[in-house]
Amino acid sequence: MKRVLLLGGVTEALAIARTLGAEHIYSLAGVGRVPSDLQCQVRVGGYGGAEGLAQFVRDEGIHLILDATHPYAAQISHNAAAAARLTGIPCWALRRPAWHAGPDDDWREVSGWAQLITALAPFERPLFTLGREPLQHLHEIPDHQFWTLRALDVYPGNDRCEVIGARGPFNLENERALFERRKIDVLISKNSGSSATEPKLEVARERGIPVLVLKRPELAGVDREFLGVGKVLEALATFSVNA
Repeated sequence: MKRVLLLGGVTEALAIARTLGAEHIYSLAGVGRVPSDLQCQVRVGGYGGAEGLAQFVRDEGIHLILDATHPYAAQISHNAAAAARLTGIPCWALRRPAWHAGPDDDWREVSGWAQLITALAPFERPLFTLGREPLQHLHEIPDHQFWTLRALDVYPGNDRCEVIGARGPFNLENERALFERRKIDVLISKNSGSSATEPKLEVARERGIPVLVLKRPELAGVDREFLGVGKVLEALATFSVNA
């Protein structure tokens, strides 16, 4: 019996997990809701780095690590590749393609928080769609700015920041209403490549609003990379028979 350890984090990972039988494991870091309707096993929590993950692989008799984590979860991806090398099993990865700016877009790539804050200085009503990271910087908000921060869940803000808890997919009309209601003059986004969150970019384009895009991190090299769920499932079918 060939066992797969699927490291989840993006929407596509759940689509893969729904095809896995009881011998396989779907692993989640713990952020978000844990699905309850899967045939495969579900594990929530970390491993203690690459060595911890490697020991888990040995203990569970895993034959393949499939990394379907978020494009910005670089540490997890590096740990997965390292654990595969330590245990002598293959590591595959689903790499979601990035978004690309069009001729009518005003995208400005930033490499980290310090560069982001500098680029943000001229604006007054930013919309952050980076997850929870800005919560660590609420005390740094300049007097001339009011932040709108959208995350998966609601967290406390302050008198210059409101946190919206919302999960995609988001539709174009609701995104237009959000930008209008909050008077958004700049969007801050990761380049996640997800169709579920892409409407915000369309609204920014319509309104002529700049987008500060957090640069994607470099990810570890793996044995095979896939750009879509269909190709992953085809490869898994072959792996389970021939590997």
